[in-house]
Amino acid sequence: MSWAQKEIRLPAKQRGCHLVTREIEKQLPELKQFSVGMANIFLQHTSASLTLNENADPDVRVDMEMALNKIAPENMPFIHTDEGPDDMPGHLKSSLMGVSLNIPITKGCLNLGMWQGIWLCEHRNHASGRRIVVTMQGEKNQK
Repeated sequence: MSWAQKEIRLPAKQRGCHLVTREIEKQLPELKQFSVGMANIFLQHTSASLTLNENADPDVRVDMEMALNKIAPENMPFIHTDEGPDDMPGHLKSSLMGVSLNIPITKGCLNLGMWQGIWLCEHRNHASGRRIVVTMQGEKNQK
């Protein structure tokens, strides 16, 4: 059993849900070394989230952002507003969606379903880039 861990960065993105599968894979050449295993993808932030969802129709990402804004609107009487009106709603959305994913590795690739992609859901209006720690474990390819 082998392990590898790497911190990667995603550039700042506007508020909304963004398909980032390819951006993550490009920063993980180590993934190709694993024949079978598991990748844990962990976002080190409290006002953004990760999820697996539709990778083909971008309208799904627009609809998700709309629904999240209905679930956690900025006009609620929040006490925690240190960084503006999108601060506490961002924390709520992050907790609802989650900040980590476990994805199987098969033959050096993330083994996602045909219509699945990794989304970064950015819940802040003016966010910076986001840090992600990817931990891979499994059997490495035979040399």
